Amino acid sequence: MNQQKRREIFERLRADNPHPTTELNYSSPFELLIAVLLSAQATDAGVNKATAKLFAAANTPQAMLDLGLEQVMEYTRTIGLYQTKSKHIMETCRLLLEKHNGEVPQTREELEALPGVGRKTANVVLNTAFGQPTMAVDTHIFRVSNRTRIAPGKNVREVEDKLMRFIPKEFLLDAHHWLILLGRYTCKAQKPQCERCVILDLCEYPAKTVSTR
Repeated sequence: MNQQKRREIFERLRADNPHPTTELNYSSPFELLIAVLLSAQATDAGVNKATAKLFAAANTPQAMLDLGLEQVMEYTRTIGLYQTKSKHIMETCRLLLEKHNGEVPQTREELEALPGVGRKTANVVLNTAFGQPTMAVDTHIFRVSNRTRIAPGKNVREVEDKLMRFIPKEFLLDAHHWLILLGRYTCKAQKPQCERCVILDLCEYPAKTVSTR
């Protein structure tokens, strides 16, 4: 894998999907933050189903606090670990009001200081809500980066650092979404659908199912 191949990979991904975005439904940075908090070990579709009703009832930190923990858990109970996540939501809302005037902060350090917000969640919010070129490495991006050899690494932080270093700057803002969607729908864990992959001939995965595009 070299920089010329990486550039062509992202040129093709951009041509295939010029305006990628998250599959989580949201209408504000706050809604996105809450949706991402709920999305750990859950599907975007499952989160969207829950947040459609939750956000209709409360879509600001104060409204969420006014709703109360028990009611928030009623809306989120279909999501894995909903009790812990709901407690994180309530505490996050309290801190947003106390320290950030009810606004979602735009720095990694401030985001990671919120309950339940780790590096990956912070990267999603910074990228999707605020247009910062960050890389939130989930299982899909980790798999795609290693399989294709775009940015192989032994752990998510190593892959993140390599992606940030190797991806041409013009593609960095959208690269996170392209790689997630590629891993979710084409470069699947169990049965990668290599025959319909737009970067098949550039991929260096030794077990890809066909050799030509």
